[in-house]
Amino acid sequence: MFVIVGYVVSMVCIFGVYIVHGGNISVILHALPFEMITIFGAAGGAFVVNNQPKVLKATLKMIPQALKSSKYTKARYMELLALLYDILQKARKEGLMAIEKDVETPHESALFKKHAVVGSDHHVVEFMTDYLRMMVSGNLNAHEIESLMDSEIDTHHQEAHAPVAAIARLAGALPAFGIVAAVLGVVNTMGSVGQPPAVLGGMIASALVGTFLGILLAYGFVEPLGGLLEQKTEDAAKELQCIKTTLLASMQGYNPTTAIEFGRKVLFSPDRPTFAELENHVRGKK
Repeated sequence: MFVIVGYVVSMVCIFGVYIVHGGNISVILHALPFEMITIFGAAGGAFVVNNQPKVLKATLKMIPQALKSSKYTKARYMELLALLYDILQKARKEGLMAIEKDVETPHESALFKKHAVVGSDHHVVEFMTDYLRMMVSGNLNAHEIESLMDSEIDTHHQEAHAPVAAIARLAGALPAFGIVAAVLGVVNTMGSVGQPPAVLGGMIASALVGTFLGILLAYGFVEPLGGLLEQKTEDAAKELQCIKTTLLASMQGYNPTTAIEFGRKVLFSPDRPTFAELENHVRGKK
């Protein structure tokens, strides 16, 4: 919703001021289809060449997320920490082997079903159960698991950032393709120097629309979109860091209440529940 509002405000301010100051919008509208085909065609082809198929697929999958509100809310984090609390509490009371079945078949686990918001998220469940399985096996110490977690989170961040980087490169290229379209328009104009001044003026104006459009698409649409998606990838990484911190605190001997407090502390402040909010939520889930 905010994305659409932002785009509308930008367009109204740009074209509204142009029209109010006496600009002839028909000149832009007349040249717009041809310039759009030139710029989008060139940029699209270069985008395909510049990225591997897996990055192209990830980018197409990621773009619609910009129109959705972030799922990483305070309520989701409370649910996540409550799930971690229940798992660690069960392990503390009944022993680590007691959670083996929950870890091996999370889709059948009552604990994961109880916290369906995060318990149905494939990435969260996979990350959590992988390291809980290591804790149950007891073959690795906290430092080894921390190093492995850092490596996996770093890999996750690189994969998630690849579409963002691709969009950023596209934004940087669009003004250049706008210039290409403008130069072609100037070439066309120079080939028609025998035409009346009024005709030549219209052809030059159409050519300049290419430069305008390339810059507008780059800094008014594509680059802000890339910035928004980058922030969303940071939110996703923060959730994994919360799980990591909580599990490591548990491995170092802290009780479940203290362990989830460690996890709560790493969250971004706008989405971080207070100690009292988290405690009340955990008690309410018992």
